[in-house]
Amino acid sequence: MILIRHGQSEFNVHFAKTRTDPGIRDPKLTALGRNQIAAGAAFIKAHHGDQVKRIITSPYTRTLQSAEIIADALNLPVMIDPMVGEQAYFTCDIGTPTTMLRSQWPLLDFLDLAEEWWPLGEEEHQVDLRAAAFRDRMAADQAWPETIVVSHWGFIRSLTGHRVKNAAIVQLDPTQPHPGGGEVVCEPDL
Repeated sequence: MILIRHGQSEFNVHFAKTRTDPGIRDPKLTALGRNQIAAGAAFIKAHHGDQVKRIITSPYTRTLQSAEIIADALNLPVMIDPMVGEQAYFTCDIGTPTTMLRSQWPLLDFLDLAEEWWPLGEEEHQVDLRAAAFRDRMAADQAWPETIVVSHWGFIRSLTGHRVKNAAIVQLDPTQPHPGGGEVVCEPDL
């Protein structure tokens, strides 16, 4: 399974400078973030292009935009799964209502997604529980080697123990014990 963190978002730019929450709800990718994801998609295509068959993405705008770039580059279907969403802590972790997401991405299937699908309030250990449950689910899914997961820093950290940069790519075998594992194989440096 290939995990990729979304590209740089508007939140990331402000937080990197100030280390304070700038109050941006469900931020979009920056131009740099789009370029980072395009570079990540090129890496995946070059190294795993024949193996990958689907993308699972978090429903946050920054991951949907990232998944869209990867899907276009690799001609893959995208599935929405809030289980791979970010650990709720900052304003950026408040999502966009599903009706609005449907209007922005009319070709994606949001049918099973509640109108307010993001965690309410700060999460502490819940992200670890989500990561463990996702890992178990993927380990039981024979298609896990064909899967790209577009997610977030907190979820990837809970799943693998790795603290990754924007657009970093981690290969993970979900049949291995949780938490931990995986190997960072690419960190686009743009």
